[in-house]
Amino acid sequence: MIAFVSGPVAALAPTTAVIEVGGVGMAVQCTPGTLASLQIGRPAKLATSLVVREDSLTLYGFADDDERQVFELLQTASGVGPRLAQAMLAVHTPDALRIAVSTGDEKALTAVPGIGKKGAQKLLLELKDRLGEPLGTVIGRQGAAAMAPASWHDQLHAALIGLGYAPRQADEAVAQVTPQAEAALAQGAQPPVPQLLRAALQSLNRTR
Repeated sequence: MIAFVSGPVAALAPTTAVIEVGGVGMAVQCTPGTLASLQIGRPAKLATSLVVREDSLTLYGFADDDERQVFELLQTASGVGPRLAQAMLAVHTPDALRIAVSTGDEKALTAVPGIGKKGAQKLLLELKDRLGEPLGTVIGRQGAAAMAPASWHDQLHAALIGLGYAPRQADEAVAQVTPQAEAALAQGAQPPVPQLLRAALQSLNRTR
């Protein structure tokens, strides 16, 4: 197993970072939050999990070992593959997921694109004794609020800055996709940051 990759960031894309390791570019699938913390040319170290399929080898990258562990534990639940597990971590921090599962917070899980009410109920049952206790020292409403993920606006803006765009360009791109995000919120869903990021990049390419 490849436990981590370390080296300069060679390239960034909406869902992928390329880390140069010993002269080889390792493509790593990451959440928008993790991508936002990276900058091209800067050194980076990502915890990784290698997912092996008959026709592919996919490396998923995480900010730390805890995030990777939760990613792998989520996949022990029936119906949860690597993409859905990554989507859950794109919306919630590891501790926020632990709190959601320990408190039976169905709404928190349905905020993840691809998880409906029945799926959330099933996941709460299956994951109840698997994720463990929150690692934060404060548990409860205040603790959950403190560990809540950044808003879709902040995640998207940070991801665009991480991809090398100027703050003004990031602001304009976020404004372009705000109607899509608001439409998702109106339906009671969490705005899908990866899709919004792709749409924002398309709007930036059109204005060049």
